[in-house]
Amino acid sequence: MADKGGRPAVRTGGERIRKLAQAALNADVTVEQVDTILEGLTETLEDLNKSTGNLDATLERFNDTISRINELAPRLNAVVDRMEGIVVRVERIVGIGESVISPLAATEQVVRGAVNKVRRSAGL
Repeated sequence: MADKGGRPAVRTGGERIRKLAQAALNADVTVEQVDTILEGLTETLEDLNKSTGNLDATLERFNDTISRINELAPRLNAVVDRMEGIVVRVERIVGIGESVISPLAATEQVVRGAVNKVRRSAGL
C-alpha cells in the first residue's frame, strides 16, 4: 500500500475491522443496485420477448396476405383483359352509333333551320 500523508503504514485491528465493515456495506449496496438493475432488465426482456412473438405473428399474417395477393394477381389480369375486350366492343358500338346518327343530326339541323326561317318570315 502507498504511504498517504504521514500515516503509519500498519493499521490497527480496529481500523481494519472498520474498513472491512465499510467495504462490506458498500459491497452490499452495490449488490442491491445490481439486483435492482437485473430485475428491471428481466422485465424488459420479458416484454421484448412478448413483442417479438407479436411481431412474428404479424409477419406470418403479412406473409399469408402477400401469398394471397400473388395468387389473386393472375385472376385480376384475366379480369382486366376481359374488361379491355368489353371496352373495345363498346367503343365499336359507339362508333357505329355515331356513324348512324350523324346523317340524322345533319337532317335535324336542316329541318330546324327551315322551321326557324318559316317562323321568322311568318313573324311567329
